Amino acid sequence: MSNTPASTSTTVDAQWLAERRAAGADLLVLDVRTPAEFESAHIEGSYNVPLDTLKEHRADIARHLDTDVVLVCRSGARAEQADVTLSAAGSDNLHVLRGGMGAWESSGQRVVRGAQRWELERQVRLVAGGIVLSSILTSTVVPRAKWVAGGIGAGLTFAALSNTCAMGMLLSKLPYNQVKGTDPAQLVAQLTGR
Repeated sequence: MSNTPASTSTTVDAQWLAERRAAGADLLVLDVRTPAEFESAHIEGSYNVPLDTLKEHRADIARHLDTDVVLVCRSGARAEQADVTLSAAGSDNLHVLRGGMGAWESSGQRVVRGAQRWELERQVRLVAGGIVLSSILTSTVVPRAKWVAGGIGAGLTFAALSNTCAMGMLLSKLPYNQVKGTDPAQLVAQLTGR
């Protein structure tokens, strides 16, 4: 049995969010992707609160979430992690955008675009695939190199089962994925002054 707190949120679709925003509903959209992913494309009026920042400052952030909150990421996995984190900190007005930015864009909703970068998931596929391919090719000369491919396979399996990704977390720290993000104090000030 897991010690992870259960989510208290509901899952919403892009149409629900678009209709609520068009009706002027009092809601807050928190995008938990990396600053680089957020800069590439995001929902207009959303706030970027990277998952690592949210986890580290969950109590401060949760204290200022006094309205409905929609959590967004690329596909929904990081938003679900953010949901569990904020639920454990006492927030009970959370919603997760089902399908994330992919669903938002495919439903034809407006997106603010900036400098284009590869999404973190695509970077993980490139690095994992490259390591597996090179270790298999190397194993024709050094047979034990096949275990590197096995290790990557085990890591990807664990990532799927735990809905986390250590490789993604490491890649998010690379300079390519760093853009000037909102510092936590500035974020809390934005949330209270909106």
